[in-house]
Amino acid sequence: MTRPVLSPRQRGFALLIVLWSMALLALIGTRITAAGHAETRLAANLRAQAVAEAAADGAVFEGLYHALGGSGTRWPADGRPRRIRLPQAVADVTVDDEARKITLNNSALPVLQGLLRAVGVDRSVAVTLSAQIGDWRSPAQFPLPQGAKAPQYKAAGRDWGPPNQPFRSLDELGLVLSMTPEVLARLRPYLSPWVDSSPKMDSAAPVIQAALAEAAAAGAPPLVFDEAPTLTITAVAVSDSGGRFARRMVVRVNGEVGGDPTRPPYYVLDWDQPPE
Repeated sequence: MTRPVLSPRQRGFALLIVLWSMALLALIGTRITAAGHAETRLAANLRAQAVAEAAADGAVFEGLYHALGGSGTRWPADGRPRRIRLPQAVADVTVDDEARKITLNNSALPVLQGLLRAVGVDRSVAVTLSAQIGDWRSPAQFPLPQGAKAPQYKAAGRDWGPPNQPFRSLDELGLVLSMTPEVLARLRPYLSPWVDSSPKMDSAAPVIQAALAEAAAAGAPPLVFDEAPTLTITAVAVSDSGGRFARRMVVRVNGEVGGDPTRPPYYVLDWDQPPE
């Protein structure tokens, strides 16, 4: 059988098809390789993040163990970071005493005003904000002067209003009508929704001392009485492969480790991922 003879034009066209096919196969190969590399990087990042999260969770409980004195070397609740080494990660752990903060739910309005002033809020805004905080947590039907209840929130275009009950978290404070993210960030280190009394002057941060001094001058001394210790334990973990995760736990302490076996040494009040 005689093989057909291709003209030069036909041979050129065939060569073009072959070259195009090879280029297409090379492109497909490159895309497959790139996708494989991307999936590998994604898997590595997810693993690094998972290691960091597990390390932060473990570090929080190690911090609690030290805070309760179970190791024989108690960590004081002084907010100082302590670095611990964990498998495939390191973590910085802090233990804070909530009793050193101002109570969000029980403080008189002059105390809240004093704190707002101490963190740099204008006096007129501080009066308004403290009244609105009071209205958020109060079961009263009508707002305080310069305060806000449901009608005021509706008039401001908000689709929520005060629940008329105590704050459950500091994040909830961000929903108060005139609160801004900037002011909330300034208040976070000094307020607590977990304690019922305010700190003593000699055990508080300078900002809190200034707030309580201003409130006392207005005739509102701090509310102080004995209550169960409440601790916030925060761990920021970094895995050896670069993952990072923060964990925070708030606990109310009921007794020492090794005490009454019928009573748990602590109750977990909150477990979250704090903003960094």
